[in-house]
This record gives sequence, structure tokens and C-alpha cells, in this order.
Amino acid sequence: MANIYLAVYLVKLSSPWVKSLKEKRSLILPVVEKLKSRFPVSVARLDGLNRHDWEMIGLSAISHDRVWLEGMMAKAGEFIRAHSGCEVGEDSLEVELWGDSEELL
Repeated sequence: MANIYLAVYLVKLSSPWVKSLKEKRSLILPVVEKLKSRFPVSVARLDGLNRHDWEMIGLSAISHDRVWLEGMMAKAGEFIRAHSGCEVGEDSLEVELWGDSEELL
């Protein structure tokens, strides 16, 4: 059986000019929904939900192809930078071998 990889991409979006949670949601939610429809990822709003000036979102995906996962997550990161309307602060990508393939048989 092929190896299975899990990718997790975390990104902090800053919006220091935003004055309300409603205004921040109007920036964040469209990007989250577009990510879900354009990329084979799960997306979650993770932290900063009650702060108007920043939010942390996370993307995850699995595949048997590590290189493909890394490239797809890089494209998702580029999409966020181009379409979020926010400043992209800290971000990190981790791709790890998941479990023991022999146990899955």
C-alpha cells in the first residue's frame, strides 16, 4: 500500500484597519468558502474569532503524493494572499507521513 501523507497549513490573517467583527467576517468567510470550492482541502477558522484585527485559519488535506500536497498547499497560500483582503502574517506548512501503512491493510 502507498504511503499516506497529511498536510496542515496554518495562516494568520491580519486586518488592523477593521473596526468590527462583522467587517472582518465579510473578508474572511468568502475566502474560506472559495478555498473549499477551489482546492481539495478542509478549512477551519481556528483562533481570533472574537478579535476584529486578526484571525488564524487552517487547511488540511491527505494524499499518497507528498510533492503534490506541498504544491497544492502552496497554491492555496498564494490564493489566500491574492484574495483575502487581509495581510498574511505568520504561516506554516507541515506534511507528515500518517500512521503505519502496513496497519491499514
